[in-house]
Amino acid sequence: VISKGMTPPQRILFPPEKICMDWRQKRRPGAGLYNLGSTCYLNVVLQCLTYTPPLANYLLSRQHSRFCHQQGFCMMCIMEAHVRKVLYSSASAIRPRAVIRDLRFIGEFKPDIPGDAFEFLRCTLSAMQRACLSGSSDLDVSSQETTIIFQIFGGFLRSRVTCLTCKTVSDFYKAFLDVLLKIKGASSLTTALKDFVTPKQMDGRKGFKCSKCKKKVAASKRVTVHHAPRVLTVCLGRADDQTSRKLSQLVEYSEYLDLRPYMSDTAGEPLLYSLYALVVHSGDTCLDGHFFCYTKASNGQWYKMNDVSVESCCIHTVLGQQAYLLFYAR
Repeated sequence: VISKGMTPPQRILFPPEKICMDWRQKRRPGAGLYNLGSTCYLNVVLQCLTYTPPLANYLLSRQHSRFCHQQGFCMMCIMEAHVRKVLYSSASAIRPRAVIRDLRFIGEFKPDIPGDAFEFLRCTLSAMQRACLSGSSDLDVSSQETTIIFQIFGGFLRSRVTCLTCKTVSDFYKAFLDVLLKIKGASSLTTALKDFVTPKQMDGRKGFKCSKCKKKVAASKRVTVHHAPRVLTVCLGRADDQTSRKLSQLVEYSEYLDLRPYMSDTAGEPLLYSLYALVVHSGDTCLDGHFFCYTKASNGQWYKMNDVSVESCCIHTVLGQQAYLLFYAR
């Protein structure tokens, strides 16, 4: 087997044993967030990250800001202040002003133009990743993937490509912070995951060059989760590739997920995750409509968070939604 992309890091930026997956303090849920224009897409992502226990524990400990020398915009410092404000506030809702102020540094977003929650999540995590790397130059790629962000959300996918002519197997590894699943024809999360790990044919024109045949060949490619993240973020791709219309079907998901069947190594103990947050998009097209979310607070209770409103709800309500983003923790 020819392998590419799993070089051990020269430096570990954040030691994984320092990550605490359970809430350090239990308390009632925090504040709701004002919608400052068309900012529901940003509110849901901020809420889901605020209720991600290992991230909140780290941000509440102020470990980042105490040693941060970043001049100007720093997404970690912004998130640290935001999470403290939300969880410690006596107000029923707050304005995420700092995030709005620096929106242009996070990505191509404007407060008065509707945005996409998944894109905002990706841009926010990559801005936090950049903040974790500031001041560390000349790091090899593998070391860059050992920040607190990668230690929480990061995993590795393996693409195993088999040449259909000579049967040579090549493995390619790639770090990920989220998994985007196709849901067309999928009735459940597990069906979509099964489809994700099903081998796909690649024709010679797509251009996989076999190192043994020394030319472009037809091949079969199978993607599996090689290294499971501590927090698994899944996007159920609701935009139809062909028509860019919204796929509104209900995709079933459960409170607990075993990732083991979708791993490179399917033998062994179950890899159990439990759901702690999800984002819902309501509306007929992907370009308009409204985002709201459900999160599990540190008191173990579920809440529906819809901009300023925070209302307690039961797990049955949570599991019956037209989910767009799902957050699972080990």
